[in-house]
Amino acid sequence: MQINYLKIIQCDFLDFCFRFRHSQLKKNITPFISFTWKFNGVKNVVIYNKQGHQAFIPYVRFSEVNLSLLLENVQERDSGSYTAVLGGETERKVAEYRISVQERLEPPVLTVDSVSSILDTCNVTVTCRGQNTTVTSICNNHTCSLVGGGSSGAETSTLSRLSIYVAGGTIICNHSNQVSWANDNKKIESIYVCGVGLHGNMSDLHVSVYSGAEGTKGRYLLIIVVIIMVVLTLILMYFIYLRKQSKSKLTSPAAL
Repeated sequence: MQINYLKIIQCDFLDFCFRFRHSQLKKNITPFISFTWKFNGVKNVVIYNKQGHQAFIPYVRFSEVNLSLLLENVQERDSGSYTAVLGGETERKVAEYRISVQERLEPPVLTVDSVSSILDTCNVTVTCRGQNTTVTSICNNHTCSLVGGGSSGAETSTLSRLSIYVAGGTIICNHSNQVSWANDNKKIESIYVCGVGLHGNMSDLHVSVYSGAEGTKGRYLLIIVVIIMVVLTLILMYFIYLRKQSKSKLTSPAAL
């Protein structure tokens, strides 16, 4: 049998078939003693000879008719090179293919670490955690920058990417590969009160970060605090006024 080339086709969701296509038999057929599928060049997957074939991995199927190999229920562990080898007087590699198996990603988790201000710019430090990696970025209302330099994305491997960015007033962490993607996000609500506050200096309070209903609670809390401050100020001014009026009556000629 003379083999021309090997073809990889997708048989079902996450199932890959390795198919040989060969020419018609010719007079000058080169016989082979054995035929072997190898994984990463060293591990035997299937050995086929005149006694039949033997599989060394439980989740594979081998066809003696067309020498095809079917991997069932493949996972990331099955990523690597698969080599077809003819055995005779000397071994001859007839084909080699590398496959990358990608699994569906789980949603990442985005958390807010701290809030700060630099030159009147409100910054939020956030951390995004994926399946096997963590990325921390500093974001404002427009952009995000990766802590430690570089872009706001990080390669978790050759198969997936974890990135943090801002869109529409929302900080978004996206975890993606070539077959799936998932994200988590936090809504930014900026409150600029620089230089004015309860103690005459509120330069440390610039941004409040809320998600969902927490944003409404934060606004109500701020309104209540402002109302209380106004009421206390009016009461204080009223007592000062009464005190001045009392002193004025004591020092007037009629009082003497």
